[in-house]
Amino acid sequence: METHALEPGRRLLVTIGVMLAVLIQVLDTTIANVALPHMQASLGATQDSINWVLTSYIVASAIAIPIAGWLADKIGRKRLLVMAVIAFTFASFLCAIAQSLSQMVIFRALQGVSGAFLVPLSQATLFDIYPREKHAQAMAMFGGGIMIGPILGPLLGGWLTDSFDWRWVFLVNLPIGAIAALMVLRYMPRGSLNPRKFDLFGFALIGIALGALQLMLDRGQQLDWFQSSEIWFELAVTIAAFWMFIVHTVTGRDPLFERGMFKDRNFATGMFFMAVTGVLLLAGLALLPPLLQRLYGYSVLQSGELTMPRGVGTLISMLTVGRLAQKIDLRILVALGMGLMGASLYMMTGFALVQGARPVIWSGVVQGLGLGMLFVTIQALAFTTLEPRLRTAAASLLNLARNIGGSIGISVVTAQLTRNLQVAHSDIGAHITDENAPTALGALAQQLGIPAQSALAMIDAEVNRQAAFIAYLDDFKLMMWVTFAAIPLVLLLKPPKPGAAGGGPPMAMD
Repeated sequence: METHALEPGRRLLVTIGVMLAVLIQVLDTTIANVALPHMQASLGATQDSINWVLTSYIVASAIAIPIAGWLADKIGRKRLLVMAVIAFTFASFLCAIAQSLSQMVIFRALQGVSGAFLVPLSQATLFDIYPREKHAQAMAMFGGGIMIGPILGPLLGGWLTDSFDWRWVFLVNLPIGAIAALMVLRYMPRGSLNPRKFDLFGFALIGIALGALQLMLDRGQQLDWFQSSEIWFELAVTIAAFWMFIVHTVTGRDPLFERGMFKDRNFATGMFFMAVTGVLLLAGLALLPPLLQRLYGYSVLQSGELTMPRGVGTLISMLTVGRLAQKIDLRILVALGMGLMGASLYMMTGFALVQGARPVIWSGVVQGLGLGMLFVTIQALAFTTLEPRLRTAAASLLNLARNIGGSIGISVVTAQLTRNLQVAHSDIGAHITDENAPTALGALAQQLGIPAQSALAMIDAEVNRQAAFIAYLDDFKLMMWVTFAAIPLVLLLKPPKPGAAGGGPPMAMD
């Protein structure tokens, strides 16, 4: 029996079950962010220490992702997925009842470890239960959860925190996780086992490298980057561990990841495109809501609503691309998706400091169309030439690439924002001289009937506002050029061959 030989009804139930598992994981990467100030007060944490609630989750998840393939081969994908959903749900409950910062950090780390398995296992399952000609449609459904989660997370988190309590940010996972675990346990077919020797040395190297990298990216802005000896140390550990891992993978007898995956041109190129997707998705979400709140005066809820059109564009794109993929060369769709994302960023560089919501909405829709198109087609191309037994490991690597790309993107745009704000402030301030400042101050003070000192503070606030806006536009321009520069790499992709990576080993029916 082939991997996709499930009756349509059961296949739909499996799809719903794994998508619910994906949903709780991707929501939790962003939903807790808006509740941090409330957690800080409740747990008695400082401004610096509360960030470990996010850091512990990210670092634990990054370290755990690489062993998803080995564990799935060892104990079975179905068993591992059920255990991961239950562990994630239980960890969410523990986070909700945490009474101290140390407890919260430990429970968030447990969430990160268990959540790391949910996305790659769910993705590999969808590839197995759908025939090859419907892989693009399966990835459209999968991508919907991946892309919509980070967009809905801040909106849902803000609503739950404002309407109820920050603990509901975690309690909301309980019913969803319980339903997902039951559906996967009942309807998902059992996969074949492929136990192999565990590469402990390779796992230790990649775990150290990823942990050091995530710490460096997370704490860099706080410690003023390379002005800090800690950042230099973490960079050195990252480079050394990654280099040793590469050498070990190339020369080792039983490496953590099979070398054949990296020889596949589509998969290797797909990893790069997934990293770019992570940059555009997560870095964009790190820039737009603060821009809307700080400079346009929108509330947290309103800024969340204004980011939702990107999710609408993503859904439209995924529903369309799933059908177009059977008729059009996937490489054309990849290039088109990158072009749409670049065009949306070009639209964002034209934002004005005084404008309505329409430019934000339309640029979001266009970017959503590009993101959805790129995500679906890259996933389909990356897997089409791989052996089915490598799918879980390949899915974990693709998701790792997306997460690393997002982390690097957030760090770069945040650092550039700070630097460009200072440069713009200096440039604008240079035009306020001893000659024109007294005249401007006097006119403003007389017009508003306020003291000259207050007028000076208003002028400084306006300079800061203008400089911040210029810095945001510069970040959008940087992301635009990165997007356009990546388009020629489409030429490295190979078109899928009929029958490639077709069925693979059978999955036993329960």
